[in-house]
Amino acid sequence: MMTTLLIIIFITFIGVGLPDSVLGTAWPAIYREFNLPVSLAGYISATVSACTIISSLISSKVINRFGTGVVSAVSTLMTAAALLGFAFANNAIPFFLLAIPLGLGAGSIDTALNNFVALHYSASKMNFLHCFYGLGVAASPYVMSLALGADDNWRKGYIIIGLIQFCIALIAAVSLPLWKKAEMKDRDENTSLPKTLTLSQLFKMPAVRLSCLAFFGSCALELCAGSWSSTYFVNIKGLASDKAAQIAMLFYVGLASGRFLSGVVAHKTGRWRIIRIAVLILFGAIILFILPLPLSASAAALFFIGLGCGPVFPNLTHLTPQNFGADISQSVIGVQQASSYAGIMLMPWLFGILAQAISTAIFPYYLLLLFVIFALTLFMLKKAVSGKNKALSPIDYYLSD
Repeated sequence: MMTTLLIIIFITFIGVGLPDSVLGTAWPAIYREFNLPVSLAGYISATVSACTIISSLISSKVINRFGTGVVSAVSTLMTAAALLGFAFANNAIPFFLLAIPLGLGAGSIDTALNNFVALHYSASKMNFLHCFYGLGVAASPYVMSLALGADDNWRKGYIIIGLIQFCIALIAAVSLPLWKKAEMKDRDENTSLPKTLTLSQLFKMPAVRLSCLAFFGSCALELCAGSWSSTYFVNIKGLASDKAAQIAMLFYVGLASGRFLSGVVAHKTGRWRIIRIAVLILFGAIILFILPLPLSASAAALFFIGLGCGPVFPNLTHLTPQNFGADISQSVIGVQQASSYAGIMLMPWLFGILAQAISTAIFPYYLLLLFVIFALTLFMLKKAVSGKNKALSPIDYYLSD
């Protein structure tokens, strides 16, 4: 039963990734058709992220009330309806209105499935779960590019992606009896009953505050590296847009590779050790990216930045029940997800302001700043949850065996 359920979770997580990258691919055709400002896409994405944060913060109470299976099925259906709705928009207003169910659905699915896998499956399975997210993120731009290439019809692209999402929602709905059996098994085995904590209760715990900052920093670094690298290579390295886009894809290849490799070795290597190795790879890659080296070296550095980012989120999420207890892990993962989306929403936006005021050339140094904040927070989190090695310095921690 649990193996079948895991397959369904993997499929459902493709649906988590599908909506995340489609707007950027379709936007050039959309804003030209409606004569909209290019920057409006950022406000639509911010609306999605804001609703995702709200959904993540209230998800614990909703999931504990209705169960992971029901929340996953309904939330996937909400995102499918939003994607299909985009195809019939005749001005900018529907995009903002439909961003609300898209964001609310995304936050609930993400929190529900991450917590369930963290509680019931190994760290390897958590890493592979996020590989399927990467599959969804990669698939939707590909489908949209086919629709745009055929007859410049972005609406057809949204319809196809929305129908795929609807099929995933249908699979999630059909699997509800399996979810009920899993929940009954949990009760029969007397596993810890989930508790719903308020935000004030959660943030009274120093380790929760540190974990939220770690998720904020890691996701901010990941999204900034992925979303601004193409612009950096165009403005600073002088590449054509298509060539810059190809190099930027190396980041996502590295991200997926990092999660796959982490999944392969997770059963042999501790999760904290995997995270520590990933941080060291990140540091070396960002330093390489800063140095005035040939284009090939910068492209390789971007790949390794993705490789270092890849294992952090799934392994840190999988550690949540161990760090805070299975009974409150749902509540903790909710605020961690909200913090992640806050980093996704705020820090790339902040870089855009700084790049416009100063120069896109600060991009590698901005990544370094985000890395330092993230790495120091991660070090403090490890000390807080372990209660050991109080005198250990960050350098000793990351370089020790």
